[in-house]
Amino acid sequence: MIKRLLLGLLALLLLLAAVLVANTLRQGSRQVVVPALQPLAVDKLAVAESMAAAVRARTVSGLLDPAGTALEFDKLHTHLRSRYPLVHTTLEREVVGAHSLLFTWRGSDAAAKPIALLAHQDTVPIAPGTDKLWTQPPFDGVVEGGMVWGRGTLDNKSNLVTQLEAVELLLKAGFKPRRTVHFFFGHDEEVGGQRGAVAVVALFKQRGVQLDFVLDEGLAVTEGILPGVDQPLALIGLAEKGSVSLKLTAQAPPGHSSMPPGPGNSAIGMLSAALARLDAQPLPGGIQGAAAELFAAVAPELPFGQRLAMSNLWLLRPVVEGMLGKGAATNAMMRTTTALTVVNAGNKENVLPGRAEAVVNFRILPGDTIESVTAYVKGVVADKRIEVAPLGEGFNPSSVSSPQAEGYRVIERTIREVFPDSLVAPGLMLAASDARHFQAVADQSYRFMPIRFKSADLQRVHGTDERISVDQLADMVRFYHRLLSQAAQ
Repeated sequence: MIKRLLLGLLALLLLLAAVLVANTLRQGSRQVVVPALQPLAVDKLAVAESMAAAVRARTVSGLLDPAGTALEFDKLHTHLRSRYPLVHTTLEREVVGAHSLLFTWRGSDAAAKPIALLAHQDTVPIAPGTDKLWTQPPFDGVVEGGMVWGRGTLDNKSNLVTQLEAVELLLKAGFKPRRTVHFFFGHDEEVGGQRGAVAVVALFKQRGVQLDFVLDEGLAVTEGILPGVDQPLALIGLAEKGSVSLKLTAQAPPGHSSMPPGPGNSAIGMLSAALARLDAQPLPGGIQGAAAELFAAVAPELPFGQRLAMSNLWLLRPVVEGMLGKGAATNAMMRTTTALTVVNAGNKENVLPGRAEAVVNFRILPGDTIESVTAYVKGVVADKRIEVAPLGEGFNPSSVSSPQAEGYRVIERTIREVFPDSLVAPGLMLAASDARHFQAVADQSYRFMPIRFKSADLQRVHGTDERISVDQLADMVRFYHRLLSQAAQ
């Protein structure tokens, strides 16, 4: 009897193993097979000098000197007029919200739904006291060692410059788009886009403009992001997370430190216990939405063991999600993240404070909302003595665009043509962009920058020694040139 049971169990295990292997082998590659594109001739040094000139315009968001800031944007606009004369004489140019630029390249078919490419002119400031840590001064626009150095080279003036370079080349070649293409270059993306992107969206609504798709900054051609993926991985963002910061406030009678209240009754004690609970109980998540699209696209390219696990989530989902949850980047793709960022309490070592405050920032996964996150936090805190309230204005996550739409397909094909060594997959953008404002006037919104990013490069975005290689700028021009020549037709 026992022998028969063991044989039956063995047969079931063998059957299960056969099913797992069959499912794995059945998952073929999802990569689009296209021939590599013959590299477009690009004057790399001229593009680098244009990039350097753009860096020298200190278009920093949030400066306290509006007049000085205006002069810097004027300096950038003067450079663009000089470098891209055909763009300025052929396309319609409008200034929106003081400094944002909207170029319209009219297509021959008025019935064809237009598209829009986005970039932004503004940059974040240099962190106080870090100027001397830069290899080259952050706003000198130095071209040295095959690199253009300076703030904005990665985020996001390189997109602006290379898009205009591509359009100028197409105009010189006599290219005429069939459908209209809009180019929007915001001036306040780094501080929310209210005067730039929001104003342009309102203008589009007023004019009845509905876009087929928008392409903005976002994910890139990455290396070393996912374990087991040896090839460069180009991620096209289908959506971006929302954000909200909640302020937790605990109050208790102040007093002398020689007579503290019982455990958990001081303001700091109450708040500390609440923060510990929040830290230990992150919001639920899993392989869903954009993350599911990413892993489905990447799974066939993984080594067999990882491929087997990813191809059989019906059985191995808890194991896979547990492993992915251990990595900061992969965990952030799967859930709304909880970050304890600010704590304030007390001002003297022998005085019990009457008030303790903390700020917790949440990056909201599509599917969650500010309201649902707030309700979850109140449930975990579970202490009526602690007030939970929003700090400032948050924003909900964007809608999720389709990886089956033609806009995605043309971006995907272009990546495979210009970066033939890369795999392409959908992804989720963890930060914010102007694209989220456009979802009201665009059927689809995608987020991708044709830049090769390694781990060290990620630290330079908003950080020290921001820079971009001359060769990368040339590849960006090639990408936008090819994308426009295909998508605009």
